[in-house]
Formats: sequence, C-alpha cells, structure tokens
Amino acid sequence: MSEIPLSLYLHFPWCERKCPYCDFNSHEAGNTFPEKAYVNALLADLDFESRAESRAIHSVFLGGGTPSLFSANSISRVLAHTSTQFMLTDDVEITLEANPGAIDNARIEGFRQAGVNRLSIGVQSFDDKKLHQLGRIHSAAEASEAFHQARRAGFNNINLDLMHGLPGQTWREAEFDLQQAISLAPEHISWYQLTIEPNTIFYNNPPRLPIEETLVDIYERGMQLLADHDYTRYEIAAFARPGRQSVHNQNYWQFGDYLGVGAGAHGKLTVEDMIYRTTKTRLPKDYMASSNRKMSRVTPEEIPLEFLMNALRLTEGVDLTLFENRTFHSVQSIKPFLQRAEKNGFLSSSEDIKPTSLGLQFVDEMLLLV
Repeated sequence: MSEIPLSLYLHFPWCERKCPYCDFNSHEAGNTFPEKAYVNALLADLDFESRAESRAIHSVFLGGGTPSLFSANSISRVLAHTSTQFMLTDDVEITLEANPGAIDNARIEGFRQAGVNRLSIGVQSFDDKKLHQLGRIHSAAEASEAFHQARRAGFNNINLDLMHGLPGQTWREAEFDLQQAISLAPEHISWYQLTIEPNTIFYNNPPRLPIEETLVDIYERGMQLLADHDYTRYEIAAFARPGRQSVHNQNYWQFGDYLGVGAGAHGKLTVEDMIYRTTKTRLPKDYMASSNRKMSRVTPEEIPLEFLMNALRLTEGVDLTLFENRTFHSVQSIKPFLQRAEKNGFLSSSEDIKPTSLGLQFVDEMLLLV
C-alpha cells in the first residue's frame, strides 16, 4: 500500500468584518489583534505536530478568517518554521487566502517572497450591490486590482472565489460575475452556491434568495459557460485550467491526511490501520494561552461514509482500490450502496465510485443511500 499523502492547514481566525453568511471560526479584528502572540502560538503548534510526523508535506493552505490581514513578515515566519519542522516536497503547493479589502501590492509581494506560490482571492461577486448585501468590505474594482497586483508580484497560480444564488440574483447577474472572472484568466475558479448556515446573521435574518427555477438556470448555464472557456469541472464547485487543480483540496476529497494547526483547526491522521480526527482549541485567546489537541478515533462503521462524503464530490470519482487503501475496508462493504446509487441514477456504474451529473447535483440525497 502506498503512503497516504499529507497536507498542512494553518488557520488565521480574524477578519475585518464578519460576513453575514459565514459560519467559519472567524472573529472581527477590531482596531488591532494580537498578531505576534498568535504567530508564536502557531509556531509552538507546528513544533507539537512535527514531533511524531515523518511524512513529507505535499501542500500547505493558509486559511481563515483572513490570512492576508497578517503582515508578510508574520507569514514568512510561519512558513520558514514550517520548512524547518517538516520535510516539504519539491513541488509543494502553498496557498494563501486573501481578501481584496485586506491586501495591497507590498503585502502581496511580501507573501510571494515568503514562499506562497498560490493565491486564493475571495471575490464572491463583481457587483458592488451584491457585495454590499454579502457584507464584503471591498468593491468590484478592488477585486480586479487585487488580481492584477498578484500577477505583477509573480503569482502564476491564482484562484478566484465566486458565489452564485445571491439575494435576488438573476442569470444575467450571475453570468456577469462569471464573465468578469473569466476575463481575468485565473488558473482556477471556485464557483459555489450561497447557502444559509446555522449560527450566521443570514440564518436569523434570511435574505430573499432566488427561486428554485432560477437557481437551476444559473447552475446549468454557468457550468456550460465555464466549460466553453476551458475551465474543467473536477469537483462540485471547483473549475480549473488543465493541470491547475488544487493539490490541497484534492487531498481532502481523496481522503488523504492533513494536519490542522491554529485556533479551531481540524485534522485527519491515519495511524497504522486506524483513522483519527483532531481538533484544536477553538477561541483564539484560549488557543494562545494553552492550545491542546483533541483526538478521536473514527469508528470502523463511520469510515465508509466519511470517505464517500468526500470522494463523491469529484467529477471523475475515485478508483475502488483507493477506497480499500484509505479506509481499510473491503469494496464489498459498500457494494449495496453502489448498486442502489447506480439504480437511482447517481452513479455511472456499481463497479466504481464515479458520480453522474445527477449525482453531483444531489450528493446529499445520494449519501442517504449509504
């Protein structure tokens, strides 16, 4: 059995403003936030995680929150420490999430010099009215300028995050957002539907979203528009130019391992033939005072569903041997599910794990068959 690949996730929990749709572990920074103290806590956390880990890191993802609120010097310290504590592959992908309202040219150049080689820019929309509804602090012009600044700094691997199904959105408005993104020619576009999650402002005061017919229209036309411009869909909401799929996210979806570092960060580790989930102290002030890692074993009964929840998001699916290698279960354990899913039109065959277009559209319904 080949070694299970390992990634590293680093969480930066502050934003300038909490977006009304966001249910992530993020907190408003206010006038200041304890940047140095938090970085020191990250370095200590990295030390802890490295003690028992000898595998090479294939990808690093700096997420949040808004990592771009942190100085280039802070990001440099974190990445330099990462490279001393872990072995990184020669082609390691290092992604940093950046918000157009919390970034400038000097900062972007500093991130590039620190070792970041992939930038993910949280645009969400190129319509100023929609951005205001979403509680974003940037304008459409600032989003475009952030992209151009990244190009000038030498970034040749950029993702743009876009949302659809926004309050009152029509297909023409969704098309405008996609056209604007495509015109910039990023290597990757994440295009996902706005959902109303518990513990968010929108959950308690929900906006008027498009009707189902409009959502389907936006979805189907958007898929075709992206395909027409050479953006291949490889996951439910991820589209890439050839060879530019996200290494980090693919590792999640293929049930690889990952270390979670930072306030509230989650991880997954395979130890011999057992799989564990890890979590870190959630609140930043508690994390900085004394972080601890909680570790719980995923029971054998839970493992097949956990694998399928990820793998069924991939348009090309996964080979059945990957299921056996990553879960330590026989394919026979999910054979009844494969047959039921094929019968319902969610899988192309019961001989592999490859969703149909219907399956990709209704993954949650398909998982009810497990």
